[in-house]
Amino acid sequence: MENLREESVKAALQRKKINVKLPSKRISEYYGENVFTDATMKKYLSEDAYNGIKSAISSGTKIDRNTADQVAAAMKAWAIEKGAKSYSHWFQPLTGATAEKHDTFFIPTSDGKGIEAFTGDSLVQQEPDASSFPNGGIRQTFEARGYTAWDPTSPAFIMEIGDGITLCIPTIFISYTGESLDHKAPLLKSAHFLEKAALPVVNLFDRHATKVQATLGWEQEYFVIDESLFYARPDLMLSGRTLLGQAPAKGQQLDDHYFGSIPERVYDFMLDFEKEAHKLGIPVRTRHNEVAPSQFELAPMFEEVNVAVDHNQLIMDILERVGKRHKLKVLLHEKPFQGINGSGKHNNWSMSTDTGKNLLSPGKTPKNNLMFLTFFVNVIKAVNEYSDLLRASIASASNDHRLGANEAPPAIISVFIGSHLTSVLEEISKRVEQGKYDEDKNATLKLDIHNKIPDVLLDNTDRNRTSPFAFTGNKFEVRAVGSTANCAWPMTVLNTIMANQLTEFKKEVDALMKDGEKKEGAILRVIRRYIDDSQRILFEGDNYSDEWAAEAKKRGLNNVKTTPYALDFLEEKSVKDLFVNNNIFNEKELEARTEIFFEAYTLKLQIESRTLGEMALNSVLPAAINYQNRLIENVRGLKELGLKKEAYSSQLALITRISEHINSIEQDVAAMIEERKKANVLEHASDKAKAYCDKVKPYFDTIRYHSDKIELEIDDKLWPLPKYRELLFFK
Repeated sequence: MENLREESVKAALQRKKINVKLPSKRISEYYGENVFTDATMKKYLSEDAYNGIKSAISSGTKIDRNTADQVAAAMKAWAIEKGAKSYSHWFQPLTGATAEKHDTFFIPTSDGKGIEAFTGDSLVQQEPDASSFPNGGIRQTFEARGYTAWDPTSPAFIMEIGDGITLCIPTIFISYTGESLDHKAPLLKSAHFLEKAALPVVNLFDRHATKVQATLGWEQEYFVIDESLFYARPDLMLSGRTLLGQAPAKGQQLDDHYFGSIPERVYDFMLDFEKEAHKLGIPVRTRHNEVAPSQFELAPMFEEVNVAVDHNQLIMDILERVGKRHKLKVLLHEKPFQGINGSGKHNNWSMSTDTGKNLLSPGKTPKNNLMFLTFFVNVIKAVNEYSDLLRASIASASNDHRLGANEAPPAIISVFIGSHLTSVLEEISKRVEQGKYDEDKNATLKLDIHNKIPDVLLDNTDRNRTSPFAFTGNKFEVRAVGSTANCAWPMTVLNTIMANQLTEFKKEVDALMKDGEKKEGAILRVIRRYIDDSQRILFEGDNYSDEWAAEAKKRGLNNVKTTPYALDFLEEKSVKDLFVNNNIFNEKELEARTEIFFEAYTLKLQIESRTLGEMALNSVLPAAINYQNRLIENVRGLKELGLKKEAYSSQLALITRISEHINSIEQDVAAMIEERKKANVLEHASDKAKAYCDKVKPYFDTIRYHSDKIELEIDDKLWPLPKYRELLFFK
């Protein structure tokens, strides 16, 4: 009888191609067809209702009941025409995934029949259970009430799942008492705070600008393996990563997968999910093979940060659903396979104005150069002040496996800006210190640098793959974000620290101008000081090197490698003041969120520990003992033939080695279980998380070591789990 591994390998090898039905139309002809776009609103709404909703979206004002009713009627009409029979408030609880509760449009009438109805009340607010989502103690189990509230700045969309068609309405998620229980509400607050802080600074240079928004372009990396192989691996099913597995002889060392020819089966899958993404208005544009075998990447165009976050959450859902059609399993975990590259989600962040200016793009005039330098230097200053908070924002149990490996930046937060901009900042600091700038009332930036800055384009600054926070020509790339992360959390942090910094900058410039300093001189004096204050965070070299770790320590930069200790930064007074004073979180919300992050870490390691113990005892040890028994029978037979011990000394040595590995695994699993029991009785979430990190997790490596040695030693046919060579190279 075949074991599960043999069955799954056979199924993977016999897999037939799934034909993809692609629209005959060009992408531009069906792009966004399942989105309640601006054009759709114009078609279905009265002029007054359309103007009302657009005004509310633009200014953030409350939508009145009449307008809400008209928008609801329009959404219902459009959705029913699309074949929808139900609607859902779509939200992003602190699970990391999305959530939805479906209701049908249908309501019965008194005559025994029914009608389709959807009112403004149903659009604006719904009531899902708030006690069963992570809430950090804000809601007790018996206190179930929570609310989802419509976010009109992110368009509604139609979700097609099999034969089901549902109208989905992006919403925030809050408790009965008003605290945020999701990722979207704080993100929206941070975006508003950034606009409020950035606009007065922009107006120092461009008085026509009336709006500033953060923009985001994310890059999503992922692995793809055959579905049958996935279901034969309990660790992949339950934890998203392989807890055991000997590295294959060939991995990524030949660099033959990166940007290589996309396998046909995967290519069909890509075309299929891109079609679904384009229908939902997700501007996916790039696809390619990544470095590791079976690893790939997709990337969209830049969008406003709130919409970009929604689209990333959607794309992760689409990847998994479309993968099932093709009998493929998409692995979004940061490190599903040991010994090869893991997956990240680079967050490319910038700011733009309604006058069409990217605030992190060097201009062609001295005036625009100075505006660029103002925002550029303020970003550096913000990161310098809150580097530990940024580290906390990318912390997770899964990302711990990736940070500091050969494909991801280390846990030390630093900023890379390239040699050209480094020399520009040095020159500014030097010239301003010497007072060499013109204070004429028609002053321009006479620092001999404005002719250089337009040359600092996308290809003029080399990319530093080892940097966690790198300037790449017209944006900052946050490279340390993990592939499973919701972008909203690191973007909330980045928006907030930048807005806080710009607020301080404007105060300082205003104070100097009040004392008689010309505007340009005041700006330059503050910038110069910020440059000097932020030198410790700037690093141009190899972030992986031991020398940098030592240098970073001298500079006072922390190197916190594990999540429970990184999360401690959220409890510092400066962080609490930042969020509370700027109305991003209240103290209760921040404390709850911190506890949720600690609990999530503990629960993930708990699942991994239980899964690893079960696999070791129920799969690895029986296979090892089975093979050992065969060897014992072999030795016994050779003895009966009268052969000398030297003739079967290799078998005896192999039996001994396998016995040692078996004993080590059994002892380590037992010890791991005991440490888990001790950790589970700890009262505080942070103490429990640290106990799992320091006392339970170390056994993962020792158990894996002995298991992988057994995998190398025993008969291949007896090994019960799909091996790395099968997982990574079967297409």
